[in-house]
Amino acid sequence: MFKIKDLIKESKRLQKTIVFPEVSFSDRTLEAVKYLQKKKICKVLLVGDASALILRDKDLEKFEIVSPITFPDRKKLVKTLYEKRKDKGMTLEEAEELEKDPYYFATLLVECGYADGMVAGAEASTATTVRPALQIIKSKNKKPVSSCFLVYGNNKFLNGKALILSDCGVIEKPDSDTLCAIAEASVKSAKQFKIGMPKVAFLSYSTKGSAKSDDVTKVREAYEKFHKKNKDVLCDGELQFDAAMVPSVSEHKAPESEIKGDANILIFPDINAGNICYKTTQYIGGLNAIGPILQNLKKPVNDLSRGCNVNDIVILSVITSLQCEDEKKKGE
Repeated sequence: MFKIKDLIKESKRLQKTIVFPEVSFSDRTLEAVKYLQKKKICKVLLVGDASALILRDKDLEKFEIVSPITFPDRKKLVKTLYEKRKDKGMTLEEAEELEKDPYYFATLLVECGYADGMVAGAEASTATTVRPALQIIKSKNKKPVSSCFLVYGNNKFLNGKALILSDCGVIEKPDSDTLCAIAEASVKSAKQFKIGMPKVAFLSYSTKGSAKSDDVTKVREAYEKFHKKNKDVLCDGELQFDAAMVPSVSEHKAPESEIKGDANILIFPDINAGNICYKTTQYIGGLNAIGPILQNLKKPVNDLSRGCNVNDIVILSVITSLQCEDEKKKGE
């Protein structure tokens, strides 16, 4: 059974440093970082003008606060940004100006090792949060950066388990190869977040050839490619949602399915389907949907839905801490 308390306990043990670029203009982020620090869930690094922040809330006297303008190693950050983007035409003067942006500054802090991970997006679009990460931190092994949502909560349908939903926030129209890569990244996420044995369903409006179209073929091919490369992972496709999630329906529609209606990783054919589904589970289903959690970045930067609450920010910070540990192990 999935327990968010287990992830929080692990985050407390790790004590990773997470940077928050939005605390100067986000009340929700302010409340979340105060809770994170009070409960010692992670180390907190805030971006902003220290005097202004402390004037706003005296509790922030206890926090480490850094500013893009007065940061002691600002020249190093500017040089890093310039080196990363000069091939795209960026000048040193442009890098000096862009470093002042809180999202770029926080991302540079992660890239240069002053923070282990970053959480943002409560007050900005996914593009604002993700673009600096794609430009500066970049993907691992030239594989696509995608996103997932961790979905959990008290629900008779879930019955204590958690789900990974991918991709709901980054890649708009993945082809079959990209869907395969998204699934592989999502399996890694499932293991990081301790949701149980991965069972991957490639979703469609068709189950095992009940409909025919290019969209169906794409999903089926993605499943076949994934299955060929990952023999040890239970998976199936193409499947409709009910065939992937309801054992009695699976028995009727896909009796030979390896996952038998018990999927915990759902791979959507495009961002439309994924985004609509996660918001439906959250607002109608009453479940927690944490993310978008970015997958396959060299270092963890994570996005928030602008509809997030304080608890969402806290849990995404926990998730980011776990991803930091994974990166450390890979470097050993």
